[in-house]
Amino acid sequence: MSLSREQMLAEMGISPIWVLRDVAPPASAIESSPQMEAEAVTPPQVAEVPSAPVPAQTPPPRSTAAAVDTLDWPALARQVAECRACSLCEQRKQAVLGVGDTNPEWLFIGEGPGAEEDVKGEPFVGQAGKLLDNMLASLDIARGNRVYIANAVKCRPPGNRTPEAAEIAACWPYLERQIALLKPKVIVLLGKAAVHAVLHDDKSLASLRGKRFELAGIPVVVTYHPAYLLRNLPDKAKAWEDLLFARRTLREQMAPELPF
Repeated sequence: MSLSREQMLAEMGISPIWVLRDVAPPASAIESSPQMEAEAVTPPQVAEVPSAPVPAQTPPPRSTAAAVDTLDWPALARQVAECRACSLCEQRKQAVLGVGDTNPEWLFIGEGPGAEEDVKGEPFVGQAGKLLDNMLASLDIARGNRVYIANAVKCRPPGNRTPEAAEIAACWPYLERQIALLKPKVIVLLGKAAVHAVLHDDKSLASLRGKRFELAGIPVVVTYHPAYLLRNLPDKAKAWEDLLFARRTLREQMAPELPF
């Protein structure tokens, strides 16, 4: 006895039998009717499946490119406080913009906030800050009087490590705006991170000391970071030479033009 295909599949236990719906039956099996013609041109209704809830995500880092070059001091301070342009924001207690006279002759730029600076919100308040205050006193100036103090990055690097190039680059628009607002007569760069931020140079400090550089017409002088000097006391004499050179540069910058 011959079995049909369906009967053979049923005997083998393969059931139910699925039939592809998109295979059109023979034309002879279809009787045309107005209702069927209408159904033929009506697109099928697809049921909407509710989407699964999307878990909350951490907002992406905020870019520093939001017209920083037009900000005044209050707006700059707010944007720095809210900045999420790099990962340093994740562990900070607060961002540290800077401190001092906003119409200065001197601008000192260091590396980044340490643990105490992160707590107090002011740069150079630890042992390195005390040494910096002594350096300022040797120039007959004081914190808040004719001098402003800032850093290459505004948030504390974990473990007080050296800021990375990407972190320095993320903070550069803020530092650049500070320089534009302050209009100092001379800039003193304290250490390699500050040199990298302002001069974009990776040469050794020894090769950069005793030379005059410029940024937007402002003379720039390079010396050692006070934290380095605390570990390398003999180099304090070299730092003193650098400060004297910076003072001479400042006097030349402030000297009135000679009459013809």
